[in-house]
Amino acid sequence: MVVPADLDETGLPGEAPAAHVGRLARAKAHSIAARFPAAAVLAADTVVALDDEILGKPRDDDDARRMLGRLAGRAHRVYTGVALAVGADIRAEVAMSEVTMASLSPAEVGWYVASGEGRDKAGAYAIQGLASRYVTGIQGSYSNVVGLPVAVVYRWLRDLPVIHSQH
Repeated sequence: MVVPADLDETGLPGEAPAAHVGRLARAKAHSIAARFPAAAVLAADTVVALDDEILGKPRDDDDARRMLGRLAGRAHRVYTGVALAVGADIRAEVAMSEVTMASLSPAEVGWYVASGEGRDKAGAYAIQGLASRYVTGIQGSYSNVVGLPVAVVYRWLRDLPVIHSQH
């Protein structure tokens, strides 16, 4: 079941991208776990950062063009904070991947923005979709860039008694 956490996701003054996503993932997990105390709650938050500046979801297509123009031809970092709450126990971790994007012409940026794919994505792009053609390199977890570091979550779930007994 997917349950949205109704939280203010505004960054704190001077908050680094890794600290930001870690704080939000923990807050989301705590918020939902309080409503569903018998459930295992997995929460995550992902941001794109260029020179430690968080690039959130674009406000509109002009903002998306601006973001993609800044990312084009450069490496940037994608941070995902993930938290797992099981009862009173909470585990949290931040994963980081570095993504390098090809140089993009204004026409390429315009085409991608017009596709609408990046409108609700941090950094205005989705690596798993049409934007994959622009990614020239990745260091770290691909699934982290998509929005959930699967290896981290698997490691945690593997350690849960109910999961462990079914190996």
